[in-house]
Amino acid sequence: MKLDEAVEFAENPEPRCPCILLLDVSTSMSGEKIKALNEGLQTFQTDLNKDDLAKKRVEVAIITFASSVEVVQEFVTADQFEAPTLKAQGTTAMGEAIEKALEIISTRKKVYKENGVEYYRPWVFMITDGAPTDEVEEGSQKIKWEEEKKGVAFFAVGVEGADMDKLTQMVVRTPLKLKGLSFRELFQWLSASIQSVSHSQVGEQVPLQPPTGWAEV
Repeated sequence: MKLDEAVEFAENPEPRCPCILLLDVSTSMSGEKIKALNEGLQTFQTDLNKDDLAKKRVEVAIITFASSVEVVQEFVTADQFEAPTLKAQGTTAMGEAIEKALEIISTRKKVYKENGVEYYRPWVFMITDGAPTDEVEEGSQKIKWEEEKKGVAFFAVGVEGADMDKLTQMVVRTPLKLKGLSFRELFQWLSASIQSVSHSQVGEQVPLQPPTGWAEV
């Protein structure tokens, strides 16, 4: 057990609600898309911090994927989270990104257990506007295993240009198609949803609001 982790959980022993944002920053996300995504991240930061309980319980991490995969933000509680400004370039290493997300969730769960901290089912929220340029079979299989044992809730959102058929094959939950560039509305929904979870009992089923306003039906 690391001392800084022990101190962190002693100061804030609240159960944790981990959420990874898995974000496509390949070349096709350039221009208006990446600008709207960055604005959406700012909205997410602001909204989470309006809720005194959520900002202690919700933990946010960010992984970006383009030609390579980068952990832009390790897990921090919402009150410590600062939205980064992302830039777009490169290809779409989606398979590697999925595996990295599931790996850091597994590591984080061990940290919770070592420190005796309860946690909610982790969320992974993937946003992409393309198709993977690497192998996704293994990552897809891992999503299915984790969903089956309720180890993770994996959501996929396709921005204009995304290969929705490929996403549907890869994930368990039906992928949602973003309406235009409604990133701000998407992140408002995500913030409200994860706040609802953080106000529930660990293990309790929380009905989510329908994604009206930002997803195409």
